[in-house]
Amino acid sequence: MHTDEEGNITLPGSFKCEENNVASLINTIYPGISIPNLPNPGQYFSEHTILSTLNTEVDCLNAEVLKKFSGESQVFHSADSIPTSEQSGQEDVMLNYPVEYLNSINCSRLPLSKLELKEGCPIMVLRNLDAAHGVCNGSKGIVTGLRSRVIEIKLLTGDFAGQKVFIPRISNQPTEDQVAFKFTRRQFPVRLGFAMTFNKSQGQSVQHVGLDLRRPVFSHGQFYVGVSRVTSVSNIKVIWEEKIRQPKTVNIVYKEVLLS
Repeated sequence: MHTDEEGNITLPGSFKCEENNVASLINTIYPGISIPNLPNPGQYFSEHTILSTLNTEVDCLNAEVLKKFSGESQVFHSADSIPTSEQSGQEDVMLNYPVEYLNSINCSRLPLSKLELKEGCPIMVLRNLDAAHGVCNGSKGIVTGLRSRVIEIKLLTGDFAGQKVFIPRISNQPTEDQVAFKFTRRQFPVRLGFAMTFNKSQGQSVQHVGLDLRRPVFSHGQFYVGVSRVTSVSNIKVIWEEKIRQPKTVNIVYKEVLLS
């Protein structure tokens, strides 16, 4: 890889997918994802991941991979509320916010209002539920059972990898920096784990990594985090948007060059 005077990074030709689009990236990083009953799914999902810059992009990627994943999906809708007290000291009341607006709130460490899952799919835990038994923020697992009030998963990471645990619905609150008013979402504290942000991937090491660079990364350090997650440089694949040129970002330029 080469960085010019303007901060543009020229990627090796080996990074290029067969086509420069999301479908090609998914097919390259998750080969055979539509096969029912994947052999050794724990190893498969531990060795493959897609990274992107923003949570919104990650959510879209996860949804696209889930469509290809075999099995019937179940959708879990959250219960969103904004409790507050009137100055008169009366009982708590709900502020007049449309439910549709509350459902649309999407920020890090907060589960989606509409959570779609399939048995066998990978998920990431968003809260510290039982750290003593490996169920904490960032833990990855495979869904082994879906019920209206609880999700059963088999852990993929940490000292308790292989153990089955239960994830209940809980009340989740974003920070004041993320939402300017008190807000509670009662939902399973998980997100799909086919894709994640660059920042969330720090400390992990996998065999096959796809980089979604349709939006420029925020710094050379963030780009380095992405390319350094993989155990072999030959297993990195990238899609990008060549026309994007924004200040204070790393612009990705593709040229046919060879690795040194």
